[in-house]
Amino acid sequence: MRSIKPLFALVFLCALAACGGRERPGAALPTPAFAGDVATRNAIAKQLFGAESVASRQSPDPYGSYAKGCLAGGMQLAETGPTWQAMRLSRNRNWGHPETIAYIQDLSRKAAGLPGWNGLYVGDISQPRGGPMLTGHASHQIGLDADIWLRPADRLNLSVNERENISSISLRRAAGAYTNDNWTRAHHELLKAAASDPRVARIFIFPGAKVRMCNDETGSKAWLNKIRPWYGHHYHFHVRLKCPRGARGCVDQDPQPAGDGCADAQAWVNNILNPPPPDPNYKPKPKREIRMADLPGQCQSVLSQ
Repeated sequence: MRSIKPLFALVFLCALAACGGRERPGAALPTPAFAGDVATRNAIAKQLFGAESVASRQSPDPYGSYAKGCLAGGMQLAETGPTWQAMRLSRNRNWGHPETIAYIQDLSRKAAGLPGWNGLYVGDISQPRGGPMLTGHASHQIGLDADIWLRPADRLNLSVNERENISSISLRRAAGAYTNDNWTRAHHELLKAAASDPRVARIFIFPGAKVRMCNDETGSKAWLNKIRPWYGHHYHFHVRLKCPRGARGCVDQDPQPAGDGCADAQAWVNNILNPPPPDPNYKPKPKREIRMADLPGQCQSVLSQ
């Protein structure tokens, strides 16, 4: 183990049997075991993980949950491949668990067979060692989340500068209650292929898109169970993979309710079109920065190796 910044020297004392046990879906994270000083325990996690430019020298392993964890032994998605390009390279967020990288490559080949698509433009996956990001996402922390642009990848020779400056396209209208004229049947087929992969736990996209797919699908709608309507997500869709087999420190996504979820998506759309009165008793929970002491104990080792 090599030494790291003196202020944040991290000593890995958490044995696998103590805090790496397999978690039930939705279970609380293992209690971290920290031997560091107060400064280490209170360090803002995003500052440490955001400063790392390469993956840890460990075997691939996701630790913790999608929104409170880290990634050991991350793998970098190549900036350009035969059927994909990674976007916004300056962010250095084209890292993930090897299963995520393989999934993106597989999906990109399917996308290349769709009319008007030569592959995928891939947005954020994770930082080199996962963890909380300096800006943006609350999730994407264990290398099992990926954002796929909804803009058809018609060119796969974009320069670094072009990838910093071009934008995806929005597919929503009426605040997400409906799709707009940019929506095509190819989007439907791409999302169907994405959700049909057994590695996928959930896919997030705006409500109007799910209702459109529910109405347009003429075959089995079982795959729509994994499509989850969510705020935003009209420039990209967000893929979340299940914890890989054998990843004992990974906390899985809560299972999706039974059924295709189409009625729930329609109810969401109805609320967009006719918003219910605000709940006078609703009080948003105050947010605070995630500190190192909030993360699984294994994240100490991820930062130090």
